[in-house]
Parts: sequence; C-alpha cells; structure tokens
Amino acid sequence: MSILVTGGAGYIGSHMVWRLLDGGEDVVVLDRLSTGFEWAVPREVELVTGDVGDAECLERVFADHDIEAVIHFAGSIVVPESVADPLGYYLNNTAKTRTLLEACVNAGMANFIFSSTAAVYGTPASVPVGEDAALMPESPYGMSKLMIEHMLRDVSVAHPLHYVALRYFNVAGADPSGRAGQSTRNATHLIKVATQAALGKRPYMDIYGTDYPTADGTCIRDYIHVTDLVEAHYLALEHLRSGSGNLVANCGYGRGYSVLEVVDAVKTASGNDFAVHLVDRRPGDAVTIVADSKRLKETLQWTPRHDDLQEIVSHALAWEAALARRNT
Repeated sequence: MSILVTGGAGYIGSHMVWRLLDGGEDVVVLDRLSTGFEWAVPREVELVTGDVGDAECLERVFADHDIEAVIHFAGSIVVPESVADPLGYYLNNTAKTRTLLEACVNAGMANFIFSSTAAVYGTPASVPVGEDAALMPESPYGMSKLMIEHMLRDVSVAHPLHYVALRYFNVAGADPSGRAGQSTRNATHLIKVATQAALGKRPYMDIYGTDYPTADGTCIRDYIHVTDLVEAHYLALEHLRSGSGNLVANCGYGRGYSVLEVVDAVKTASGNDFAVHLVDRRPGDAVTIVADSKRLKETLQWTPRHDDLQEIVSHALAWEAALARRNT
C-alpha cells in the first residue's frame, strides 16, 4: 500500500518523503510545482503533477494506487499575503482540501494527516499554549487552517476516516544529511531570509516591528527543526495504523526566541554581520506564541532530537550554501 504526500515537492513535504522512504514505505507525491521542485522528489518516488483541488486528478491517483493514508502539506502559508488575498487562501487551503477529503471518502481511504498551524491560536492569553486554548486566528491563513480542522472533525463523524492534525509552530532547518531543505523562491521564513542575507544572496533583511511588548520589542516564536517535525508525522501515521483515535497536537519545543535573537544566531553561525533594516509591523503577526507539546510527547512518544537553535541555523546555512552551488 502507498502513502500519498500532497505538496511532497515542497519544503516540509520533501523531508516527509525521505522519512517515509527511510521507513521502507511506498510513496506517491502529488504536487502542482507552484512552489515545489521536481528535483526535490527522490527518483524512486512517483511524482504526479497536479492540484489537490482537481477532482478528476485525485480520482485517477486513488484509482491507480492503493492509497493507505494521505499526508496533506499542499497549501499557501504566508500570513501577510493571506491578509491581502483572503479569498485566495480560502480557495487554495480550505476549498481544495474539501475536494481532497471528498476524494478520500469516495475511495474509502481511512487515514489522514494534516499540516495545521499555531496560527489558529492568534496571540494566546498565556504561553506555552496548549491545544485546549481558545482558537482565535488573527489572519485568513490561520482561519483557513482552522476551518479544515473543523471539516476533518465533521467528516470523521460521518465517515470511517480518522485523522491527526498537527499544529506547527515555526518550522526551520534542513535535513542533517543534506538531502532536502527550504528551497522555495521568495520564501518569507525568518531563518531562510537571514541565511540568505548571511551568504550574500540578499543585500539586507527586514525585521518587521520592534515595538511589540517583548523584551527586545520583536516577536517571539517557537522554532522546530523540520526533521523533528516530520518524525512527528511518521509517528502519527503509526498512531492511525494502530487504530487509535483522532488527534490534534502541537508541534514545537516549548521555548521561544525573539526575531533579534534568531538573527544574532545566524550571524554567529555564519560569521557574517549582515545588514538589518527595521521596518513596520506586518498585518496578522502574533506577538508571542510558544508550544505546549505535552500531548504530542505523551500520545505519540515523540522525542525531539534537534532542539537547539544553533543546530537549526547551522543546517539551514549548509542547505542555503548547497543551493548556491546548485544554481551556479
């Protein structure tokens, strides 16, 4: 049987594909290659170039493969962009996932793992934030993901489909062995942008807002290494295979770093003191958000192995340097 990975040519999806291969799984990738890359998919994996919102494409994929589970990464993820284009986000994230879920139900597929987000919390009343905290998204991006969580809950009541929704905090880093990393063009991830500035790919980087109610005035986030994140997905797959119930869980380390702290970590790791411009806040950015991941650890026996900001930054720098060599 096969695992269908949507968005498997993208950043997190490509890491997931490698983890599944490492586990001896048969994998099929569905990706429209809008932000992903064909070269990011291992040669031994079948890549179907298509859109998760294309019902006919999905019908063919399910007909041609014995799909045991779907791991759903495809979607749009930029908070300020979602504020400017809410309808685009409700289409690409929410509506297209509804089409995917219908295809899963029609095919009798029982196991669904969804990449949700900490943005469903907005700025929580207290940190670290647990899964039972109030859900108050501050952007269409966060709302589009929360709407999918509601769909999963309702579909699982009406049909024999079980799910795990993993609420990501800030994903960063790259595969320690150099097989995959963040390659998205015009990416907005802080560590990605900072490593590009450190390596001279950007003349400078912007810091959005220095007047937040934090120690240094910049936003605080919980950064999780992408390798630890995909391990949580693999454990979620085993959880569903065992017949265990639906699960919603945070994916983070429970420790927050400010934007300025992250920038300093990149400067230290790279040895380069690159230029930083201080600019106005971006719409939709929460002030501080840090994960309480007790549920993930207790339910899936997840144990982080890369919980170190300098390690995350070093892996990101190594991948960025490898990309530079690839493009020369």
